[in-house]
Amino acid sequence: MSIAACSRDGESARLPAADLYAADAAGSAATAAEAAAQAADASFAAGAPGEEHRAMATLAYEHEVSVALPAAQIPARLKQLQDGCLKSSFGACTVLQVEQRGGERPRGELSVRIAPSGVEPLIAQAGQDGQIESRTTHAEDLAQAAQDNDAQRQRLQAEQRRLQEFQQRRDLSVADMIALSEKLAAVETQLLATSQEAAQQRRRLDTQRVTLTFTAPTAERSRSDIGDALRDSGEIFAGSIAWAIRAVVGLAPFVLLGYALWRLIAWRRRRRRSA
Repeated sequence: MSIAACSRDGESARLPAADLYAADAAGSAATAAEAAAQAADASFAAGAPGEEHRAMATLAYEHEVSVALPAAQIPARLKQLQDGCLKSSFGACTVLQVEQRGGERPRGELSVRIAPSGVEPLIAQAGQDGQIESRTTHAEDLAQAAQDNDAQRQRLQAEQRRLQEFQQRRDLSVADMIALSEKLAAVETQLLATSQEAAQQRRRLDTQRVTLTFTAPTAERSRSDIGDALRDSGEIFAGSIAWAIRAVVGLAPFVLLGYALWRLIAWRRRRRRSA
């Protein structure tokens, strides 16, 4: 594919479309990079006022909370918190994962993504009638990732506009139109990916992930361990007896052989003394 261009002496020349696309892409990348650099310089020159607020606006928070709760209350508490999240009782909230295990050592886990204002009320209700054993808060700074994604989006948009301009030309052959359409489709696919990434980043910034883990108190776990030991005592005793029997059976041939050799040696010694 080639596109007509004007030479210095006014004569018409033909330039390969691939070269022109490469030049346009390089120009759009340089423009996007320059715009990003200017934005960074302007942000730095703005000074300290509002800097802390801007930094907090790019932090994605995650909380992990471990709650000790009587075993009988764990299923009901999980259901209560899950329903509260689905009904937006704590604000905008989405249930990500629910896990529950019964038996002698019951355990429950609930993961949600919730508006910042609902984090503390949610944790407070989770620890009601129980005890918060541990709490960990982790923050990830998405400022650089968001800036890189935005620069990529601007570069792709500039390339998309140039391709659309080429597509309006009436002197393009069928092969040229097909090549342009394929290139434009690839750019649009990349633009969609950047939009999805930006939406995911915004979701992580506007909401916070909270993971609540419920276990029985230490006293209940200790009683459960003692009960398990008592229940397993019969099996342990039987296993010990079985091991002893196997040991006796395994050593019996060697014992018999040793006894026979001892008797033979003793018999020979008696014969020598008699002689």
